[in-house]
Amino acid sequence: MKRTFADLHLRINCKDPTQTKKLSLKAAELGYKQIATTLAPQIRTEEIRQLKTACAEVGLDFVSRVDLRPKSQSDLLGSLRKLRRKFEVICVLCETKEVARQAAKDRRVDLLNFPLLDYRRRFFDRAEAELASSGLAGFEVDVKPILVLEGPARVRFLSCLRREIALALEFKLPLVVSSGVAESLLMRRPREVALLGGLFGLTGEFALDAVSVAPSALVARNREKLGAEFVAPGVRVVKQGADC
Repeated sequence: MKRTFADLHLRINCKDPTQTKKLSLKAAELGYKQIATTLAPQIRTEEIRQLKTACAEVGLDFVSRVDLRPKSQSDLLGSLRKLRRKFEVICVLCETKEVARQAAKDRRVDLLNFPLLDYRRRFFDRAEAELASSGLAGFEVDVKPILVLEGPARVRFLSCLRREIALALEFKLPLVVSSGVAESLLMRRPREVALLGGLFGLTGEFALDAVSVAPSALVARNREKLGAEFVAPGVRVVKQGADC
């Protein structure tokens, strides 16, 4: 079956129409069918519709995404209450252990992203993986650091990623590999991104699934939940009205 490739973290400056058009067109040319970019929490629904329309014109399915960088557990919970119904994908950038633990167990969180490159400040460990396995959040890896880091810094980063990916696979967490790039020169074809996964322990079908099946399934699940017919997992409104 033909794969639908997705990049859920193409960092487009949506305030710049020229860059939006350039990067979305490049993504389509490279073979992606679905992209997401980080949007401001206060963005208007009409602006999201306009982005979806613009991407549809070049054959892309645009996914609305927000990245949360909470300073505390209460900060995270407040943001989730306000934003869960507004965005199709919610990613939490985990920069403290308190936030990482809460995000892992909260079923309103879609992606866990550990943006800090210093391995001593990354908090994805066995306890984190176990918490995440009981929720719905996937583990997101951006390949940008692999493309821009050099020498010992790249070696240390890859070593850290290998340990984290091994844990994610052990606990059967959904794995999503995204670009995390904002420049067209750093964009890569989906299968090239999957090959980069081999550097940190993702190979074969696992690597390809991380740029196709896993992100697409995440988006489909959330779109279903955001639909008017959704009541609870497995429960939907089929018909309503006086004649029901």
